[in-house]
Amino acid sequence: MTGQLSELESQLKTLQTEAQQAIATADTLDALEQLRIQYLGKKGQLSVVLKVMGKLDAGDRPRIGSLANQVKTALQDDLEQRRESLESAAIEARLASETLDVTMPGVYTPQGKLHPLTQTVDRALDIFMGLGYTVAQGPEMESDYYNFEALNTPDDHPARDMQDTFYLPDGNLLRTHTSSIQIRYMENNDPPIRVAAPGRVYRRDTVDATHSAVFHQLEILAVDKGLTFTDLKGTVKIFLKEMFGDLPIRFRPSFFPFTEPSAEVDVQWRGRWLEVLGCGMVDPNVLKAVGYDPEIYTGFAAGFGVERFAMVLHQLDDIRRLYNSDLRFLRQF
Repeated sequence: MTGQLSELESQLKTLQTEAQQAIATADTLDALEQLRIQYLGKKGQLSVVLKVMGKLDAGDRPRIGSLANQVKTALQDDLEQRRESLESAAIEARLASETLDVTMPGVYTPQGKLHPLTQTVDRALDIFMGLGYTVAQGPEMESDYYNFEALNTPDDHPARDMQDTFYLPDGNLLRTHTSSIQIRYMENNDPPIRVAAPGRVYRRDTVDATHSAVFHQLEILAVDKGLTFTDLKGTVKIFLKEMFGDLPIRFRPSFFPFTEPSAEVDVQWRGRWLEVLGCGMVDPNVLKAVGYDPEIYTGFAAGFGVERFAMVLHQLDDIRRLYNSDLRFLRQF
């Protein structure tokens, strides 16, 4: 049995050497755990070697048992030391990656701002929503019916000459005003209604300091029983006071094909009268076009150019500044 004893001692020493080398080179905690199971687990290599102890003489068994315990203790110590080393390295790596050098200059991230046109629309909508109006949208590419005919502007109406229109090859057009939104809204909603309609519009205007072929409008429409021109004037006065402050206001007779009577509204700005919006009572023909009975319902409408309001609010001298995307200009708002 002496030969078998020597072989077992040799196997245990070889197992210890191999295991210690493998533990020393383990680079992750998962790999280290696999080594523990491989060498010290219930079915590990140390258990396999010790299974033959039953064949040894009773006097030799304590010697092998003692050696096996030494191997097991040595490997457990190595495993614990390597585990602590790997955990420490992981903590150091994490700290290094999360270190903030407070002496380094910060990274500047500029804060975005709303465009002055968007600011003007939002400001106006806040006022009208406070008065009980609902915001409505509509398509920018329109049919002749919604842009003209339903708004009491037939083919031979001279009012078509007031607006030079962009016609499309398919017979449609780019809307010349946001009044078309009012028609679409009335077709799908029963009175009473109060709606504010902002949007982009298009006309064949020559671009200069006060005109653009593409600009923005915001219109309101109210339809209910018993609405009068007095209600219109009161709404317009409240709106303009909220937008411009307590400035003198005047109403002048005017003409729009979809309102009767119609008026233009001026405010006294920097010593002169400045036209800011148009308005009027909704023409009965417009109410009939959407199925409303003009004998029961009346309505009023008003609209303004957003660019004009923005120029007045910010004292701009040229409408083109609003479209040039010049950061030196836009950073002022």
